[in-house]
Amino acid sequence: MSNINDLFAGEVVTKALVRDVELPHGAGTMALITLDNGFDHTKPNTFGPAGLTLLNEAIDAIAARTDLAAVGVTGKPFIFAVGADLKGAALVRTREEALQIGRLGHEVFRRLGELDVPSFAFVNGAAMGGGLEIALHCTYRTISSGVPAVALPECFLGLVPGWGGTQLLPRLIGPAKAIKLIVENPLSQNRMIKGRDAFALGVADAMFEPADFLEESLRWAAQVLGGSVTVERPAIEEDWDKAVADARFLVDMKLRGAAPAPYRALDLIASAKDASRDAGFAAEDEALADLLMGDELRAGLYAFDLVQRRAKRPAGAPDKALARKVTKVGVVGAGLMASQMALLFARRLEVPVVLTDLDQARLDKGVGYVHAEVDKLLSKGRVSQDHANRLKALVTGSLTKDAFADADFVIEAVFEDMGVKKKVFAEVEEHVSAECVLATNTSSLSLSEMGSELRHPERLVGFHFFNPVAVMPLLEIIKGDSTDDATLATAFSVGRSLKKSAVLVKDAPAFVVNRLLTRFMGEVIAAVDEGTPLELAEHSLDDLGLPMSPFALLQLVGPAVGHHVSETLHAAFPSRFGVSENMAKLVASGKPGVYAPDFSLDPEAVALFAGGEHPSTAEQVRERVLGALAEEIRIMLDEGVVAAAQDIDLCMILGAGWPFHLGGVTPYLDRAGFAQPRFLEPGVASVPA
Repeated sequence: MSNINDLFAGEVVTKALVRDVELPHGAGTMALITLDNGFDHTKPNTFGPAGLTLLNEAIDAIAARTDLAAVGVTGKPFIFAVGADLKGAALVRTREEALQIGRLGHEVFRRLGELDVPSFAFVNGAAMGGGLEIALHCTYRTISSGVPAVALPECFLGLVPGWGGTQLLPRLIGPAKAIKLIVENPLSQNRMIKGRDAFALGVADAMFEPADFLEESLRWAAQVLGGSVTVERPAIEEDWDKAVADARFLVDMKLRGAAPAPYRALDLIASAKDASRDAGFAAEDEALADLLMGDELRAGLYAFDLVQRRAKRPAGAPDKALARKVTKVGVVGAGLMASQMALLFARRLEVPVVLTDLDQARLDKGVGYVHAEVDKLLSKGRVSQDHANRLKALVTGSLTKDAFADADFVIEAVFEDMGVKKKVFAEVEEHVSAECVLATNTSSLSLSEMGSELRHPERLVGFHFFNPVAVMPLLEIIKGDSTDDATLATAFSVGRSLKKSAVLVKDAPAFVVNRLLTRFMGEVIAAVDEGTPLELAEHSLDDLGLPMSPFALLQLVGPAVGHHVSETLHAAFPSRFGVSENMAKLVASGKPGVYAPDFSLDPEAVALFAGGEHPSTAEQVRERVLGALAEEIRIMLDEGVVAAAQDIDLCMILGAGWPFHLGGVTPYLDRAGFAQPRFLEPGVASVPA
């Protein structure tokens, strides 16, 4: 045990506080364990060796008693428990240490289901990973209807539920529902479910409202012990093998074999059909040990740390105290992107938002879009009628820019043309105060050139959203040559209020995400132009498990937009970014891309790329693309486009959906040998040496 205790030296210890509770109706005494690490809900209960040892000692004391009718487990206010201490897991160096972690969790947790008296889990707050597994080991479970998050997120990070989850959950609710929690939700951007959903799935036996949750749970436990309430769980009658096979097919479609954890989880769920408890738990230990010693997990933990920590403390952001208050927002344009922004500003900042456009029809369409989206929120119960009315009242339109006179923050979302944007800002500057922040949503144009004719260029900042605005978490905040700290601080403050993860980016062509994606797609398109079959090039990087193949991504952003960005980058870096004549033909054809509506390749679109005489193999395309990405990232870091490689990875994860098991892009390039020298030190996003 000394080895893993050393690894978890900084563990925030979750204590197991035991008190006796006399159950109602004369049902006897319950020893109630409260999990509590001594902090408020902002630091959830987690488990390392010390916490597991304390829980084991508490169970020792309980098991030695003969006066108890039952044992209960609950959490501190708002938190049940959220699993293993991942900081220590990232420091594991040997497979034996990894096995110790798995075995210790099993040894302690399983005791809750193997006592001489029934055990009850009272899930009062967030229950994730090992926290949910604690509850699964108990004989019975209640859950609060107010629980905000129930999940087994391990596959998202490159692990499997390793303390009983893959064995106990499918036997409780059936393999298909268990697969949803263990595999499908983690692979869908780590989706969480709420307490009501968990109850509906059968994870809990009873549900009570938050206000008197523990009181009602104790009353229910007394009724179960007294026999007046019988817990009946339906027999598992579904086709176990088919459920696993169907899930394996879907995982193949999403990952194409790129990440091992979901496949190991499905293997374990499959074995749970017949395996004994001992055999099933031992198999989890082996899977956990294998995955803990894999680079995919380390990349996943690295990515998790970026999203949870670095994104909350952006490198290079100025002092928050410099930020100005924003009490009104102006949006230039009323198209789809502008309307999405207006809705987000209204919902998050709850300040007046005014859109402007060239004619009343466009303006009405933009404001109408916002109002229709608010109505959708109302119909789904996500806002009240009163709140919906307030949101609609906040968003208005104007044909003249004097409506911005009292705005503190004005953002443009007009056509991606330097002349158009300069004209817009010149007009806006005539009406706003000298302190009003002017923001551009440009995806590729120079901020410094855009502000070169402004009277106050110091208040211009890049504020680059990704589409769809409400969903994509990344915000690239761009500092121009003249942008001052007060403007920059205000931009970061607004970004935080919008619940976006902001990264500070130097004013460089296409910034981070679009620059790398354009280089990525440009190399694939160039290979096709040279004669490589389009379908072969399209699938040459499937082994990375990216969210979209190159031409599918092109179809999403639109050929015209992709072509325009490639022209912008070619003008800046002609030796590295080409402009495809065949892409120009595709744009001129008016086709939305190379795919037909049924997702088959459109022969007419594919034919536009025919004629090259120097085809490449899939492996050659793959090496070409990855080598180009490594080159471009090195140049970007040398140019100081961002503070560090970690910011490149954060942008690609949050702005382009690159999977956690890659750690973004630089850990994979390090691992695959394309980065010379490495972008990250050994042991960062990889197994420690």
